[in-house]
Amino acid sequence: MTLPSYFGAAFRACRPAALAALPSASHSHGWHLAAVVATAALLSACGSTPLPPWSAAKAPMPPKQRPIGGVPPWTAPALAGVVTTPTLTPAPAPTPEIPSGAVTAPVQIREIGELPYSGAVAARFPDPGTRYATPGLATDRRAFTTNAELDQWLRNLTNAPSPKGTKATLLELGHSQQGTPIEALVVTRAQDINPDSLDATHRPTVVLIGQQHGDEPASSEALLVVAQELAQGLLEPLLERLNVIVVPRANPDGAEVGTRATANGIDMDRDHLVLNTPEARALAVLVRNYRPILVLDAHEFTVAGPYLEKFKALQYYDALLEYATPANIQPFITKASKEWYHQPMVKALKEQNLTSEWLYTLSNEPNDVQLSMGDAQVDSARNVNGLKNAVSLVVESRGIGLGHTHIQRRVHTHVTAITSALHSSVERAESLEQVRSFVVRDISAQACRDQVIVEAGSTPEQHDITMLDPDTGADKTVQVDWNSSLKLRTLVSRPRPCGYWLAASAETAIERLKLLGVQVLRVAEQGSLLADTYHQTGNSAPTPQEALATLNGQTSPQRVQVALVRSAIDVTAGSYYVPMNQPLAALVVAALEPDTQSSYFANRLIGDLSDTARIMSTPALVFEESE
Repeated sequence: MTLPSYFGAAFRACRPAALAALPSASHSHGWHLAAVVATAALLSACGSTPLPPWSAAKAPMPPKQRPIGGVPPWTAPALAGVVTTPTLTPAPAPTPEIPSGAVTAPVQIREIGELPYSGAVAARFPDPGTRYATPGLATDRRAFTTNAELDQWLRNLTNAPSPKGTKATLLELGHSQQGTPIEALVVTRAQDINPDSLDATHRPTVVLIGQQHGDEPASSEALLVVAQELAQGLLEPLLERLNVIVVPRANPDGAEVGTRATANGIDMDRDHLVLNTPEARALAVLVRNYRPILVLDAHEFTVAGPYLEKFKALQYYDALLEYATPANIQPFITKASKEWYHQPMVKALKEQNLTSEWLYTLSNEPNDVQLSMGDAQVDSARNVNGLKNAVSLVVESRGIGLGHTHIQRRVHTHVTAITSALHSSVERAESLEQVRSFVVRDISAQACRDQVIVEAGSTPEQHDITMLDPDTGADKTVQVDWNSSLKLRTLVSRPRPCGYWLAASAETAIERLKLLGVQVLRVAEQGSLLADTYHQTGNSAPTPQEALATLNGQTSPQRVQVALVRSAIDVTAGSYYVPMNQPLAALVVAALEPDTQSSYFANRLIGDLSDTARIMSTPALVFEESE
């Protein structure tokens, strides 16, 4: 039998009115009280779990909670041959801002090693008042924390005494392509670390991920600090309200040699839907099993490179931030991400004299000077986890190409942002669970109804970005063409199906869907279904990103244009049905609509267009759970 539809006709009737009560996502002053009350009242009539009233007010923090910065040093886990006890240095005075074009006294230029900027630029980024200590942050250390040191750090945390019944347990998620364990530290007050035990605590679970890209070391160094503070330090009181799973290094092979990609040359942060790498599959299973309310993905970004070439300037910001922005994401997940997480995080960074902006990137095309926010493609951890109905955030510090330069400040940026996200999760724990309960019901109720977006694009805008003069360190304001993913344009939409049929030969696609947590049913008896079948009408030109991947020896997606033909199709026993009345329906669309670059057909997990079809009426077939 198919999945039950969680909401009946009453819910389906009132949902549009509830969503219509939502203010625009661009509203800059929060939600009007009248809109909140009206929306909550409407949703209360829609199901047994109404959405909580939306409020910007902060709930009280757990007792004894203190920020990390500016407090006495903690004791780090002892590692053989490594001095890990941090020392505090006086907090430097804030560096005065240098207005763009201002006339200043002559600057004594001092080149910093092989970096493409001067001592005047370096002076804009003083170290924080607290000195963090991990193996890779030791004084005069040339290498960052190795995989072996990271493993020993986590193991020491599991053996150290923890207060108030807190347990730190090492969880092996899988192995990298070179055979290195991918490890997570589960920090909780539950009796056991299996998903059922964590669920039984009635505390939401948070997943923190670092170093998907091997050349972004500050993310994993910061997560080692956070893991230690959760297990036995200043963040431990948060476990009264949370379970936290820390994955300091998702790409051990890339980290070992300092390269962005995994050992087979794949950017694993573009592999969270197709799941071609064991590293991405390990994270997918973690999220599937533990159903976190928040997934935070820590990265670093390039400081010079194409920015210096195209703008004659350097990156200015300490942090670039973004939440999930794919098409079909449920609106309340976006609201929670923006108002309960992003806005407090920006404030927390500012309080530490750290600057931030939306996440943006610059293409490698020589004449392209557009800046683009993280796109709407459903392949990154940020967007895939957003469609798993979690708040999904990316935090990037300035760091690629800097080596150890400014490493304390880079780690401080991550620790500040992550601590803010943990606080937000504590403050909103009950409301977040209510939001997700509503979201799950809402998404499941939409099967067979209205339209679904197959492909969306960013919206072109103008935006002012602050950069730095590489010689004087002065601010340089640049107005740029800006592709915003906060306002998506629908490029392709289709009627939302009741489900998708897949041929029995599509075992690989079925396996990947189940790794993501999608429910798949097997057709038990032969029958007939009303379907829209796909017919190829042409080929689509590869995107610049796809063309570059092909030049680098990677397999480019097969891009096609399709038309839909309505007909009755015969389906055999042993083929598959993927219902849309389930919480991960938007992921199903992303995977199975064939004419997008991230789809399973484009990436050759489905061999032929005839191997899948859109089912347009509730099927009257016998199904069984697919093992």
